[in-house]
Amino acid sequence: MQLDARAQTLLKALVERYIVDGQPVGSRALSKISGLELSPATIRNIMSDLEEMGFVASPHTSAGRVPTPRGYRVFVDTLLTVQTLDETLLENRLEYRLHSPTQNTSPNKIIANAAQVLSSLSHFAGVVLSPRHESVFQHIEFLRLSEKRILLVIVAPGGDVQNRLLLTEADYTPAQLIQAANYINQHFGGLSFEDVRLRLQGELRELRDTMTALMQAAVEAGSDAMNEGDGVVISGERNLLSVSDLSSNMTSLRRMFDMFEQKTDLMQLLDVSSKASGVQIFIGGESQLVPMDDMSIVTAPYAVHGKIVGTLGVIGPTRMAYERVIPIVDITAKLLSNALSQQAQ
Repeated sequence: MQLDARAQTLLKALVERYIVDGQPVGSRALSKISGLELSPATIRNIMSDLEEMGFVASPHTSAGRVPTPRGYRVFVDTLLTVQTLDETLLENRLEYRLHSPTQNTSPNKIIANAAQVLSSLSHFAGVVLSPRHESVFQHIEFLRLSEKRILLVIVAPGGDVQNRLLLTEADYTPAQLIQAANYINQHFGGLSFEDVRLRLQGELRELRDTMTALMQAAVEAGSDAMNEGDGVVISGERNLLSVSDLSSNMTSLRRMFDMFEQKTDLMQLLDVSSKASGVQIFIGGESQLVPMDDMSIVTAPYAVHGKIVGTLGVIGPTRMAYERVIPIVDITAKLLSNALSQQAQ
C-alpha cells in the first residue's frame, strides 16, 4: 500500500523515536521531530489513517502510538537511512578478530569468532550457520573390538579419517565385517551417506537381515560423523536478557531460549536467508519463521571462493537500531567470506 510523503515522514519519525526510547509517540512529539509544518489535528488524522492501515498501534495505556511489525517492514524496506560507519576501522577490528595472520586458524574457530564479533558489536546475539559439508566417503572399514562392539573407520576423498563406535545387536565375525565393507565400498564408494541411505532398501535385499542392519547402522553413524561441525553457532544469548522488550514476558523468554537450544527453527530461517543475496531482515509478528513478535533477525549470506556456504546474523528486538546493525552484519559477512576463502587456499 502506497503512503504519501507526509505519511512516510511521520512514520519514519515515529519509528526512529520509538527505537530510541521505547515509549509511545504522541502527535505533539511528532509535530516537533518530523520537520513538517502541520497542525496537530492534521497529524492526528494522518496517524489515525496509519493505524487503520495497520502500520501503527495505540497501546491502551497511552494516547501515543507504536510501530507494528508491518510498520517496521515499511521502515526497513523504504524509509531507513543506513548509518555510515567508519568502515576501515570496523574492517580492521573484524579482520583481527576473524583471522590472525600469525596463526593457522581453523574454519570452525573463524566461524565462532564471527559470531562473537556480531554479538560484541551489536550488543545482541550473533549467529552463524556453519557451512554444510557433503558426507561423501572414499571407503570404509569395520574393525571388531569385542562382542557386539565395532569400530567404523571412514576415509573421505581428501584423506580425512573419522571413527565411530557401533554397538550392534548381532555379533559379527571378522569375515562378515570384511564382506560388508567390501560391498559398501564397491557399490557406494564416492557417494554421500545420504545417497547410500536412499539406495539401501533396494540394493541390499539380497543380503541377510543382520548384514543389512550393520550397513544401516554404518550409514547413520557415517552421516553423523561427516556432518560433525555443521549447525548453528550462537554467541551472546545472555545479552538479550537485558533487553526489556524480550525479557519482560517469561513465556516469550522461554520460547526464545528454546529456539537457541533446539536450533531447528533457527537453522530453517538461516537456510532460507542463504538463498537470497545481501542483507535480509526478518521481523517477528510478520515472518512465521521468527518465533516471537518482539524479535527481529538481520542476516546476510557468506561465501567461500564465490560460492555461498552459510549465513550469519544478529538476533535482537524489533526495536533495534537497524541503521547500525545492518552494516555490521553486511561487513562481517564479507570479511568472513574473505577469511574462509584465504584459509581454504
